[in-house]
Amino acid sequence: MTISRIEPFILHVPVTGSSISDSTHTLSHWGVVGCRIHTREGLVGTGFTGTHADIAGDRLIARCIATSLTELLIGEDERDVTRLWQKVARHPPLQWIGRAGIAHLALGAVDVALWDLKAQAAGLPLWKLLGGATSERLTAYNTDIGWLSLSDEALVSGARRAVEEEGFRGIKVKVGSADIGRDIDRLAAVRRAVGDRVTIATDANGRWDLPTCLRFTRAARDLDLLWFEEPLWYDDVEGHVRLAAQGGVPVALGEQLYTAEAFFDFIRRGAMHYVQPDVARLAGITEYIRVAEAAHAARLPVVAHAGDMGQVHVHLSFWHPATSSFEYIPWIRSCFEEPVTVTNGDVVRPEQPGAGTAIRPEAFDTHAKSLD
Repeated sequence: MTISRIEPFILHVPVTGSSISDSTHTLSHWGVVGCRIHTREGLVGTGFTGTHADIAGDRLIARCIATSLTELLIGEDERDVTRLWQKVARHPPLQWIGRAGIAHLALGAVDVALWDLKAQAAGLPLWKLLGGATSERLTAYNTDIGWLSLSDEALVSGARRAVEEEGFRGIKVKVGSADIGRDIDRLAAVRRAVGDRVTIATDANGRWDLPTCLRFTRAARDLDLLWFEEPLWYDDVEGHVRLAAQGGVPVALGEQLYTAEAFFDFIRRGAMHYVQPDVARLAGITEYIRVAEAAHAARLPVVAHAGDMGQVHVHLSFWHPATSSFEYIPWIRSCFEEPVTVTNGDVVRPEQPGAGTAIRPEAFDTHAKSLD
């Protein structure tokens, strides 16, 4: 099996409604930036990373794939996924400029495509290739109903609909307002609407400082929050240590951590309770596995960040024994041949060979952007 050609692509897919916002970001589209890796034997593997659909940045990622990464991979045996990840990630010129950021995101897309090829060649879905599903049930929680930009009325009605009509038993609500009282009021209204048996997670997207986070957790004490996600600036290990010890609400984070070593530091220091790796930020599935195994060794739950990499994360979530829940955001599901599907609050296990990344031709017709 030999890599013969690597074909980058960029898709920009509309988000729910015309726009969404959390405390830090405002989006109208989600970027799906990646590549199709062709082999001389005729197989095609697809991988991608998730972005905020900034065309200039997306073109940099695609250009990195087309030039720097392609020259390292053409002629290689696509089955040697771990060796090829190491070859690219530790290639001195790339390592000099890309231990995080553009080169890292580009490698993530390539690594996912290589795992997709490996699973296709074996005739197995990725979760089966990795060793099989460790659970028959994967519970989904809905993030798409909880954006900070939603009015109070839309937030409450969306939460009620997700629970009563769609069967979700968990939801996530964005926080991070300038006035924490507004966030507490919104969370209290959601709790009244969905009842006590539905889990509610919160996410501040790194907006607040430690004193504000402590005020928030004290005010939210009676709301039975599942976790407080990205409460502080992403790299502030000491702040997370103190919040985890004093806040009274479990801390979740990981989507902005780019290396296994960064996760190891947070885990070792007791700075997180829920570990949230993302294959895009971790340069692919290969490094995700290392993080998930480290979390499992520390007996911490792993809940993949959607971001929106759910097509890949669903396989990793069914496979890994530290994972029992799954973040659901439906923005790009219509692009795929076997989209992530939730029925009565549970994720349907994918069964097609590969990593779940095969893109429908119609998605390219509708959403593709020029590479230059």
